[in-house]
Amino acid sequence: MKENIEYLKDLRDVKQLMERSSKFISLSGLSGVMAGLYALVCAYLVYQNMYQETDYGGGGQRILFVSSVNSQMMFIYGLSSLVLAFATFFYLTLKKAKRNQLKVFGKPAFQLFYSLLTPLVVGGLVCLILISNGEILYIAPLTLIFYGLALINASQFTYSDIKGLGFVQCILGIISLYFIGYGLVFWSLGFGVSHIIYGVIMYRKYDKQ
Repeated sequence: MKENIEYLKDLRDVKQLMERSSKFISLSGLSGVMAGLYALVCAYLVYQNMYQETDYGGGGQRILFVSSVNSQMMFIYGLSSLVLAFATFFYLTLKKAKRNQLKVFGKPAFQLFYSLLTPLVVGGLVCLILISNGEILYIAPLTLIFYGLALINASQFTYSDIKGLGFVQCILGIISLYFIGYGLVFWSLGFGVSHIIYGVIMYRKYDKQ
């Protein structure tokens, strides 16, 4: 019995060594939580900037007000959220790697970032073209879909949980294409709420060890 326990322990040690050499396992769950919070703040600012009060019909409702200035502001808010998320990600990743004595800038890290950047760059260019043509209603669905594809693509080089988050983003993006007037709501659910939920799960699963 004792030999079996030691054998299983050796197998776990070998598995951990293989993961360290082939996968990027320094992702911090807290970075996901912070990215979600940044996204929710960004969504609130976009809502305040682009949805304005109107008394048309006596309903006192908010309607989408599109202009070149608003489109630029939306881009600035989104870019700021992205920069803050990446800065937080790098800081917390370096901190976790140092604590666990892991190498950050190795082959798994470059494979992870390459697999992430390919769909993100393509999606970013598509969205910039749409913004330049004033087609902002499709920005939220497409950013969700391309980001989800990026996570699914990158999941083979890090924690498999990332794939689940990627599918959630894709599904929300596709639903958002159908309910085209509610893009900001689905964007908030995807980049905000989903990030926070998955960040908490990953923190409890991998960071608190």
